[in-house]
Amino acid sequence: MPDVIVDCAIYRDGRRTEGPKDLSVALDEARAEGNSFLWLGMHEPTQEEFDRVSSQFGLHPLAVEDALKAHQRPKLEVYDDSLFVVLKPVTYDDAADTVTASELMLFLGDSFVVTVRHGEASPLRAVRLRLEQQPKILRHGPTAVLYAVSDAVVDHYIEVAAELQLDLEELEAEVFAPVRSDTRNTAAAIYAFKREILEFRRATGPLAEPMARLQNPGVPFVHEKARPFFRDVDDHLTRANESVEGLDRLLSDILSAHLAQMGVRQNDDMRKISSWAALAAVPTLIAGIYGMNFEHMPELRWSLGYPAILLVMVSLEVWLYRQFKRRGWL
Repeated sequence: MPDVIVDCAIYRDGRRTEGPKDLSVALDEARAEGNSFLWLGMHEPTQEEFDRVSSQFGLHPLAVEDALKAHQRPKLEVYDDSLFVVLKPVTYDDAADTVTASELMLFLGDSFVVTVRHGEASPLRAVRLRLEQQPKILRHGPTAVLYAVSDAVVDHYIEVAAELQLDLEELEAEVFAPVRSDTRNTAAAIYAFKREILEFRRATGPLAEPMARLQNPGVPFVHEKARPFFRDVDDHLTRANESVEGLDRLLSDILSAHLAQMGVRQNDDMRKISSWAALAAVPTLIAGIYGMNFEHMPELRWSLGYPAILLVMVSLEVWLYRQFKRRGWL
């Protein structure tokens, strides 16, 4: 259990104090004092490890099941004794050009916050340290934690979108480069990038509905004065979603342009092949005619017939080559 619990503390009047090792005692203290709350952070707990926590905090079984299984969409669910929020932090590995999404669940209730993290992409440590330096915000209780975590996750969406924009510009330059590159590698890179954009959209898109609900009154366990702050988070999320949609549209345009370029290149190659085939066909035709074993053929007994035929072949070849060259086929 100690390895699963990343951090546990009671925040009294916005300031951290180490809570008792027994969670039920710590929760009772936080509830008794009125201006305090307990923040428990966990990392990938098993069912047995989380059963103790869920029973002591009175968490809903359906929310507990979602928190244990992970692979959830961003969402907001309201239960009788708690509020359940799912976020999907993302990280972008520039070296591997991959977007990795993890999952972060928050349970908000009467004087407690329980965070459950799956994966490595999580801003919790930095958020906790930053909040502990701002006791005025922490005085608002569990709502302050929900706002700070949501704000950190969404702000990182914008940073990842900016990094993806830079990589997309590099891919665009590669597609429209005057020097030909390996079309198979370029097409594979475009499709791989499109998969990363899709992974990103799965994290940002579904979060719009929970953020909209948090701005409205009537959501339990959320401080009424926190609505303007969640409105600010929603504005940032809208920017992130617009960036992702723009990246997806631009990537589709790049893919279409790349496919069109491939078609043009294939036509150029076919024209060149046809031109060289025509150049080879002329002397082959003439030589084939005079290679037939007939006695009565024109100019067979003319002493200058052989050089004359060669001259005709060369002249036709030069004329055809100039015609194809002028039309850009060679």
